[in-house]
Amino acid sequence: MRADRQDGLPTMKIRDSSAIGETLLSVNNIEVIYNHVILVLKGVSLVVCEGGITALLGGNGAGKTTTLKAISNLLKSERGEVTKGSILYRGQTIQDLSPAELVRRGVIQVMEGRHCFEHLTIEENLLTGAYTRKDTKAEIRNDLELVYGYFPRLKERRRAQAGYTSGGEQQMCAIGRALMSRPETILLDEPSMGLAPQLVEEIFTILRNLNEQEGVSFLLAEQNTNMALQYAHTGYILESGRIVMDGSAKELRENPDIKEFYLGMSESGRKSFRNVRSYRRRKRWLR
Repeated sequence: MRADRQDGLPTMKIRDSSAIGETLLSVNNIEVIYNHVILVLKGVSLVVCEGGITALLGGNGAGKTTTLKAISNLLKSERGEVTKGSILYRGQTIQDLSPAELVRRGVIQVMEGRHCFEHLTIEENLLTGAYTRKDTKAEIRNDLELVYGYFPRLKERRRAQAGYTSGGEQQMCAIGRALMSRPETILLDEPSMGLAPQLVEEIFTILRNLNEQEGVSFLLAEQNTNMALQYAHTGYILESGRIVMDGSAKELRENPDIKEFYLGMSESGRKSFRNVRSYRRRKRWLR
């Protein structure tokens, strides 16, 4: 049901906040192989709750992007496939659905690297997100104004060619384009990559507002562990294609291993990166 916000902007509220906590997306013990040879994911399992932000954390090459692409069925273009396990959305298997069918069900991925249509304007990019919808022009225009409400910088730059905008503006454009499809769940890959710290914080704040005010659920793949755990509700640590730790964001932030290996902190203070190789070997979950 459509309602209006206090600031006068329309809203695409998807669900009541009381529904938060129900299982929305379930990844069950999946394995992913590339080129029929390279085993990338090894028994990965995770859950995304309705109305929540779930962080998938780990270093470069841990398998975060592969996990998102397995969910959104984008592996085939890279000669990858899910060979074991299952992926369920609202209790139904989605492994055989095309990416377009998943978008119609409310699941959309924002790819790493922003991937805007460089020759189109910001507003034209946003409107491509509504391509699969059959709503009236007035409804699409209302949602466009909603996106501008969350990303006022995009409204200022709406006539600019996307290829000539900044990295932060392109990231906002990519997220806004996803919102135009009226998603229930957004798979967001490395939103902080290549952005200044101030812009990263701004984008994460917007994501939290979208989650709280519009009810959009997020599965967030991110290397910036410190920032992600400040805004997420739950988190999973992925290393070498395996989930090695999970829990609430608060528990992970306070976990001494996470502090030492991902936040560079220990009981004796901040760790030096010069010692990373030596103390990596002492990870309890690798024994």
